[in-house]
Amino acid sequence: MSVDTKYWTEAKATGGGRNGLSTLVNGQLTITHASPKELGGSGLGHNPEELFALGYAACYLGAMRFAATSEKLGTVPDGATVNAHVGIGARSDGGFGLKVKLVVAMPGVDRAVAEKIAERGHFICPYSNATKGNIEVVTEIA
Repeated sequence: MSVDTKYWTEAKATGGGRNGLSTLVNGQLTITHASPKELGGSGLGHNPEELFALGYAACYLGAMRFAATSEKLGTVPDGATVNAHVGIGARSDGGFGLKVKLVVAMPGVDRAVAEKIAERGHFICPYSNATKGNIEVVTEIA
């Protein structure tokens, strides 16, 4: 599969990785990282899982809006939300892995329509395509 890339961004990590800094090379954002307390860190910064959750939630909501409009499935209301829960832990075969739960709320939208929009959103969303077959992603309609 080829990708006709329209946009690139670049970030640089320095220091200790999970306990260091990440900066967009364009200078518009710098994040101080600290491992969460649950993983033995101070919890006094942000971690890659938080950033992944932010990105996935935003991207998937946008993908659902795109799918609903382009495929004439209905309308995703302005009050729609996606809560992305991202978990990290040891894998049974070694190393670490992620799990994701996406909780979708579309107030006023019929459940069957919301489910169809959510399904088609996964087809469109690059985060869903990147994770497909690699990590467990569960989608829940609230």
